[in-house]
Amino acid sequence: MDPRGFARQLAAQYIAQGEALGWFEALYAAAGEETSRIPWADLRVNPHLVDWLGRQPTEVLTGRTAAVVGCGFGDDAQLLATLGAHVVAFDISPTAIEHCKRRFPDSSVSYVTADLFHTDASWVRAFDFVFEAYTLQVLPSTLRSEALSAIAALVSPQGRLLVVSR
Repeated sequence: MDPRGFARQLAAQYIAQGEALGWFEALYAAAGEETSRIPWADLRVNPHLVDWLGRQPTEVLTGRTAAVVGCGFGDDAQLLATLGAHVVAFDISPTAIEHCKRRFPDSSVSYVTADLFHTDASWVRAFDFVFEAYTLQVLPSTLRSEALSAIAALVSPQGRLLVVSR
């Protein structure tokens, strides 16, 4: 079965069991080291993030705090760190986070296993820049509004939020 079909099948199974988010870990765990089995794992920085950053002043992230929601295998977080940001990158999948730590063992990024709906209270309004790509769209429609609110709650009062979706 193709990776997208497998992901859809897992999602449907977990949603039917009342575990709308459980399929993320199941997918990463099933993939193991075969990253091609994760439909969204390109192992490169999101081109929309690159485009957005290219239109900002070069120092836009220097010394700032940044969060990457649903960080997957860490490419976006790594880029933000190289631009001088203090980055927290989180994913609900412990397997994905462990993969990030193996891929980037000397990284300054703080890779954390966390559930968007139950983040650390210290993260509320704490980040100057928050990036989310393709996470909202794979959630059940009943969770999207709550998820967007949870993402927006991470942004500091003068911060910026960049959401990428299809």
